[in-house]
Amino acid sequence: MSVFHTSCGQNQTNFPQDNYSKRTYGLSESELKELATAKVPMGQVRNIRQDRNGNILIAASLSGVFRYDGKSFTNLTSGKIGICNFWDILEDRKGNLWFASIDAGVYYYNGKSFQHFTTREGLANDAVGSIYEDKAGNIWLGASRYDGKSFRNFTTKDGFPSNSIRLLLEDKTGKLWFGAQGENMFVYDGKTFTVLKNKDGKAFKNVWSIIEDKKGNIWFGDKNGLWRYDGQTFTKVSQRGAYGIIEDKKGNIWTTGVVKPGGGAWALSRYDAKSLYNKNPAVTEIMSTEKFFLEILEANDGSIWFGSLDRVYRYDGKTITDFRS
Repeated sequence: MSVFHTSCGQNQTNFPQDNYSKRTYGLSESELKELATAKVPMGQVRNIRQDRNGNILIAASLSGVFRYDGKSFTNLTSGKIGICNFWDILEDRKGNLWFASIDAGVYYYNGKSFQHFTTREGLANDAVGSIYEDKAGNIWLGASRYDGKSFRNFTTKDGFPSNSIRLLLEDKTGKLWFGAQGENMFVYDGKTFTVLKNKDGKAFKNVWSIIEDKKGNIWFGDKNGLWRYDGQTFTKVSQRGAYGIIEDKKGNIWTTGVVKPGGGAWALSRYDAKSLYNKNPAVTEIMSTEKFFLEILEANDGSIWFGSLDRVYRYDGKTITDFRS
């Protein structure tokens, strides 16, 4: 593996021929400078995590990967990697950080130096929108699985229903749940790949988020609503879309997604734990916008963090904090 300590916003010879240093994303020089020097997350906040020390980790598209320690933000990539389109972040079980981008591969950060993984090092492709660590310690980077030494790339030749896969969840039984943008969701039980379909026989497509709740139910969202799977039956819980899904400490389900099928306003919504299995669960709309809301996190202190197209928010149960404002 090659180790890089330079920026993908600077000229260099270590990167593949797809020259990242020339990418401007259609932005002016002043806009690029504003992103490169941002003190708070700007741009699309696709994913938010919390590390073992309680810090909030934020993948903020072109402005970088940020760490929030409860008082201030630190841009972990500014001046080290430069402007790339970051979509996901993971702290692995050893405490190392992984940054996924959809245009420049993946960066591994051990707290001191960066290691860059692209197709030259074995990635299936340089557009990686998700990272997942399975129970065996393998790191899934889109359609690539990394065991710490080498990559294993999965395609339809391996029996997968799709070439464009991402591991979304490994459930308590060991089953692997996969999805991809515009592709069918499917599950692998160790022997067989099964494309999942609703009672009308239609496959679930373009599934972004999946969680397993405390009872072992699987929750996921597609463009047509929020679904729950109890191991036998798929139940449509709500017409509201669900881009991001979490279960909080009290058993409430939180989602971000379009309020009505077909488009329009998006909302951060909370489904009350006591009514989840009712025909029409009680839903509280915390905040709505004409812009997209993306992934969600419940922090250790119970606050809810959620991303949008251009910033990150925190909800403490009473007040919504807009950090960019």
